[in-house]
Amino acid sequence: MPNVDRRHFLKLVGAGGVGAGAGFMLSESRKHPVEHLVPYPVPPEEFSPGIATWYNSVCSMCAAGCGISVRTREGRAKKIEGNAAHPVSQGKLCALGQAGLQALYNPDRITGPLTRTGRRGELEFEPTTWEESLADLAGRLELMRIAGRGRGVALLSGGVRGHVASLFELFMARLGSNQLLHYDFNHPETLHAATERFFGEQDLPYYDIENARYVLSFGADFIGHWLSPVHHGLGFGRSRQARDGVRGRFVQIEPRMSLTGAAADEWIAANPGTEGTLALGIARRIVEQGGYQGADRDAWQAALDTYTPATVAEQTGVPADIVMRLADSFAETQPALAIGGGAAGNHSNGVDTLVAVNALNYLVGNIGIEGGLIFNPPPAFGPTASRHAGLSRMLALAEDARAGRIEVLIVSNTNPVFNLPASAGFAEALAEIPLIVSLSSFLDETTALADVVLPSHTYLESWGDDTPSPGVGFRVGAVSQPVVAPLYDTRATGDILLELARGMGLGIAFPWPNMEEYIKDGWREVYRRGAPDPAIADFDAFWTSVVRAGVWGDETRAPRAAFTPDAGLIDDIGVGAPEFAGAEGEFPFALHPYLSNGLHDGRGANLPWMQELPDALTGVVYGSWVELNPATAEELGLENGDVVEIESPAGSISAPVLVYPAIMPGVVAMPIGQGHAEYGRYARERGANPIDILAPQTETGTGALAWAATRVRLLPTGGRADLIRVSGESRELGREIVQIAAAGDDAGTNARLNSIPITVVNT
Repeated sequence: MPNVDRRHFLKLVGAGGVGAGAGFMLSESRKHPVEHLVPYPVPPEEFSPGIATWYNSVCSMCAAGCGISVRTREGRAKKIEGNAAHPVSQGKLCALGQAGLQALYNPDRITGPLTRTGRRGELEFEPTTWEESLADLAGRLELMRIAGRGRGVALLSGGVRGHVASLFELFMARLGSNQLLHYDFNHPETLHAATERFFGEQDLPYYDIENARYVLSFGADFIGHWLSPVHHGLGFGRSRQARDGVRGRFVQIEPRMSLTGAAADEWIAANPGTEGTLALGIARRIVEQGGYQGADRDAWQAALDTYTPATVAEQTGVPADIVMRLADSFAETQPALAIGGGAAGNHSNGVDTLVAVNALNYLVGNIGIEGGLIFNPPPAFGPTASRHAGLSRMLALAEDARAGRIEVLIVSNTNPVFNLPASAGFAEALAEIPLIVSLSSFLDETTALADVVLPSHTYLESWGDDTPSPGVGFRVGAVSQPVVAPLYDTRATGDILLELARGMGLGIAFPWPNMEEYIKDGWREVYRRGAPDPAIADFDAFWTSVVRAGVWGDETRAPRAAFTPDAGLIDDIGVGAPEFAGAEGEFPFALHPYLSNGLHDGRGANLPWMQELPDALTGVVYGSWVELNPATAEELGLENGDVVEIESPAGSISAPVLVYPAIMPGVVAMPIGQGHAEYGRYARERGANPIDILAPQTETGTGALAWAATRVRLLPTGGRADLIRVSGESRELGREIVQIAAAGDDAGTNARLNSIPITVVNT
C-alpha cells in the first residue's frame, strides 16, 4: 500500500481535514500578468521579492494524476516537484512532469485565437478576437441544436477525468449529441476490459507492488510508463529493501528489454504475443502441483490441461524448466503479484492475455490482500461510464465524417493525426468536416488542420480536478489550481465551454460564471457526502483546506464479498495465437514500438528538456533509431548508424540502426515520440514516427489498436547517420574491460584483474 499512512493522511487532508499545503495564499491565486524579464524595482503589493510561494496542484503531463507542488517567485513558476501529501506521487515526480514548466513558457505556444485564411494544412492563420470567435461558433451550434442536428457535433478530447469530464458530458448532452470521445494512445483499454471480464469491475485495481514479495510482470514497464510510473517506481524501490530478512524479487517477461526489465532480478524473453500462453502454462503448473485448492480446482485443471510446459515452451520460446520454476516460485513466495501491459496487452489477443494474468493472481489467493491486487472504490466524482475510444471507434468517427454526418468537430488536448496509423485515413477524413475547432495550446498535426483555434490555458494556469486512475485502494481527489496568471490571451478549456453554452442560450443549465466556481460547486457535493469533521466549520473552510493541500482522501469502502470467478469464465479461458499484419515470409520481423520515457507518445517532443534527456537504455538523444539484435544485424550486414527503410504492409519510414543486445532476434524495436510534421521548433521534422507504419490491426475483443501486431522488413539504403549518444560504446572493442569469473574462482590468480573492473556471474 502507499507509504503515506492512511490515518495520518486523513488527519492531514481527508474528509475535510486541515490541509498541509506549504505557503499557499488564496489571494495570490490570481496574479497580475508578468510584464518584465528583470526583477521588479518596485514590486506589486502581492509579491514579496525573493520569497518563494508554493502551490499544490495536479500534473497533467500524462494520465497518472500525480500531485505536484509548484514553487513560484515574483509571479513566475520556477520549479515543479511532487506533492508529499498526495498518495500517488508522495513527493516525487518524473522528468516529464518536471518539464511542465517548458509547456507553460514554451516559445511555440499559441498566444491568442486564430482563424484560418488559407487552405487547410498550409498553416495560414490570422488573429481574431475571443468575442467574435465564440459568438460565431455559439451561433452555429445553437442553430444546429434548434434544428435537431446537434448529433452532427463531435467533441474529441484527450483522456480527462473529474468535473472537467462531467462538464464535457453536460455540454454534449445539451447539444443533443452522443459524439463525445476521449482518445489517448496509451489508454489501457485492454486492461480495463480484462478487469471487467474476470472480476466484474469497471475500475482498475490497485497493484500493491510495494508489499509484494514476488512480482511477475508480463510486459508492464511500470518504472517507465505503465499506469502510474512514479507511484509504482516508489513501490518497487521499497520492495527491494529487505523486511524481515526478505527482499522482494522481480521477474520481467517481454521480447525487448525495457527500463523495468533492466531493473529486474531476471529478464526473460518471450515470443511477441505469447505472454498469455506463458501465464496459463504457469497457472497449469500451480494447479497441478496443488498450489490452488479451491472448490473449482477440477474446472481449472480441465481448462488448463493443454498448456503443458512442453507446449508452452514451443510457442513462447521460454524453456519448459523455466516455466515450471516460475510457477513454483510464484506459488511459494507470498504475497506474489502478477501484472501485465505494454506490448503483451496491445496485441491481437491482448484481453485474453491480461485475463490469464488476472487468473494467476486469483489462483495464488492474493485478491484483496496487502502485496496483492486490491479493488478500488468508484471515483469520488466525475462520470462513471468510459468514453475512451479505441481504433474501431475512431474509424467509425472517420466514417461518419466521410458520410457527412459530422458538421462540427471540436478537438481538445489530443492529437489523433499523429497518434493514429496513417493507414487509418483519419487526416483525410477530417477534410470532409465543414468546421474544425481546436482548443490546443500548440500547433500540432491535428490543430494544423483546424479552421478556428481557440487556445486553452496550460494546466498551470487553469482550475480543474482529478481522481487518479488506477487509485491507491481508497478514494482520492485532487484540485488543480492556477499557479501563475495567464501569460497570453488564452482561456481555460472549461471556461470556453461555459461561454459557448451561455452564447447558445443555455445559461440555466450552465449557471457557473467561470471554471473556478464550477469546480468549487462540484466539491460541495463531495463535502456533503463526507463525514462531518468538527475541525471544519463549513464548506468554505473545507474548500480552503483542500486547495491548500492539493488533495483529499476518504478511506470509506463498501464491504465486498469474496471473489469467485464465474464457471463459464473458467471454461472459456485461453489465449489464441497472435495475429500479425504481414506474412512472416515477406515481413520477417515483428515490430515492437515502445513509449519513450521522456517524449511519451509524442506529447513531450516539443519540450527541449525531454529532447535532451538520454534514453535510459541506449543513451541516445534526439532523433529516432531502430533496434536490432546483434545476430540480426550480422545476418543483414548492418552496424550502428546504417540507415534502413522499415517497411510494413501499411507504409515505410527510415531510421538508423542501433545494435541492441537485449532484444529477440526476430524482433525490431523503435521508440515512439519523434517524427512530428508540426508541433513547434523542437519537435518538427526530427526522427520518424513508427505509428505511421502500423497496420490498422485491432484487438479482437475491444477494437483497440493492436500496436504490437505489425510485421516489417528492413531494406538497407546505403546511407549513414550519426547517432547522438551520451553513453559511449556498449561493446568492449577487444579491450577486455569486463572480466567474468565463476563463483568461487580465485580472482587473484589473474594479474590483469588488479586494474580492470570485474563482473562476477553467480551460476
